[in-house]
Amino acid sequence: MRHKIKSRHPVHKSFAPDTQPVDRPHETRHSRINAWLKKHNKPVLGVVIMVVIILGGTISYLFRNLKFASTPVIVVAKKQTPEVIHSQLTGAEVSVADSLRPVTAVMIENSPDARPQSGLKDAGVVFESVAEGGITRFLVLYKETKASTIGPVRSVRPQFASWVAAFDAGLAHVGGSDIPLGKLRSGQIKDLDQFFNAGAYTRVSFRAAPHNVYTTDDKLQALNKSKGYTSSSFTGWKRAKKEAPTSAPTAKTIAVPVSTGLFAVNYSWDQASNTYLRSEGGAPHVDKELGQIAPKVVIVMQVPHDVIKDSNNYSYPDVNTNGKAWVFQNGGVTEIIWSKAGDKEQIKFTDSAGKSVELNPGQTWITAIKPSVTPTWQ
Repeated sequence: MRHKIKSRHPVHKSFAPDTQPVDRPHETRHSRINAWLKKHNKPVLGVVIMVVIILGGTISYLFRNLKFASTPVIVVAKKQTPEVIHSQLTGAEVSVADSLRPVTAVMIENSPDARPQSGLKDAGVVFESVAEGGITRFLVLYKETKASTIGPVRSVRPQFASWVAAFDAGLAHVGGSDIPLGKLRSGQIKDLDQFFNAGAYTRVSFRAAPHNVYTTDDKLQALNKSKGYTSSSFTGWKRAKKEAPTSAPTAKTIAVPVSTGLFAVNYSWDQASNTYLRSEGGAPHVDKELGQIAPKVVIVMQVPHDVIKDSNNYSYPDVNTNGKAWVFQNGGVTEIIWSKAGDKEQIKFTDSAGKSVELNPGQTWITAIKPSVTPTWQ
């Protein structure tokens, strides 16, 4: 009986090389995971849905109940240079509101009984001329300045009416001669006559009549508003952008032959302020509230006198023409030509080439003298 002999070594089946299994651990893991998911796909789907619901609720709660600090967005604005506004009347820098104010004119007396006056130093422009008998009178114009007291207010004469008409200004006065009153009553000039608007004026106790009529900027602006005089359309003079006082002055003192005695006018240039300190009748000419008058620009014009005859038996200068003039500013003097074509036309100041003369910004004081005389200076 034969016995089968078992081999000590197991017999292995042979495989073809292209069917030999390859050990790929990652594929084995994926296969197992896929097999597990197939077997448990419904429970896993339920868990995923629950997780999504829980996360959604949590996020919604956070947005409803928690405040999140947001990073502020800083916007850097482009720096803009503020617009500089200059007064059409004086050339001085002013606010927008002041630049829109109407021009208001006032007739102010200059007899010895009226001195010292109020409101002269606040004026932007002052016209000076003989009224009658060598006695001078002032037409003062305001725009951005607000004088607390103005006076004494007196009557108007023909040359002042022609000057004021070019500024489209309301004119405060106490009556006047026939020629200017005709222009005022007909509406050619805005009329603020005290005769018809007494509430805008006050008769003070410290002066005797007729030197005691005074007003204020507030009262005149209220009167302007009641009459609809809320703006002024006019041509301003050319103004320099910057003052240029000389280091070698040629006109430090000025004598203006507007009249004689108590009405003789002199100026002294103050280099520190680049202004002209005004004197009258041999004494400093002072504003009652603000001290010595000191315009930035002094203009002296030769104007034909004793031409226009009015019903009061006086003759007056004709200012709607042309002539020689002198501009004093910055410590020097320039000879120029002035011209005015009519009441509504502005005075032009031109050099020998016909170019407009630049005036310093600030108060401008203009004096009319006879063609037979000239100012002197040194």
